[in-house]
Amino acid sequence: MLPFDPRALRGKWVYLEPLREEYRETIRPLARDERIWEFTRTLMINETYDAQFDKYFDEAMGLPALSGQAFVIRATAGGDIIGMTRIFHVELKDKRLEIGHTWYLPEVWGKVYNKECKLLLLQYIFETLHYNRVEFRVAHQNIRSQRAVEKIGGFKEGVLRKYTYRNDGTIRHTVLFSIIDEEWPEKKERLQRLVATESVASY
Repeated sequence: MLPFDPRALRGKWVYLEPLREEYRETIRPLARDERIWEFTRTLMINETYDAQFDKYFDEAMGLPALSGQAFVIRATAGGDIIGMTRIFHVELKDKRLEIGHTWYLPEVWGKVYNKECKLLLLQYIFETLHYNRVEFRVAHQNIRSQRAVEKIGGFKEGVLRKYTYRNDGTIRHTVLFSIIDEEWPEKKERLQRLVATESVASY
């Protein structure tokens, strides 16, 4: 696995922990909200949900060593799990990776949590791991997530047309964003300002 320093991934509003098997049954009902998967169709909320969820969870747990890490996202106040995210597609030689498979409970959408989560992750990737490039890939239908990536400083590089199939059999075009190391100081300052001026009540 990539090096993990829990002190580096703890902020005022959120902190991240590596995904563990014992979290499976806590997360199962949390993820059973069709609003989370409206655009990705990663999980279909129907009679096959439990089997789909177990496959999804097993995949997150089984990321190859040095190729990724799945995290739970917890609210600092109370420690409740409010979402998940992953670092994956890690290319050690080229010093690039992807942040994705990120979701939050709908009740925290639009609040400060995602901004601080990305601040912690990006700071760790660029300043501790010294990577050159971070990518974000977002379903073309998911305008909300595209705006969220743009708000944290993601640069839109283009659209990967007919990139993949979703679990419901429909085609997904994928919008590609990136942040590179020389941009990070400016992006970091912007993110820090956003986190400092927002609160759990902001929308």
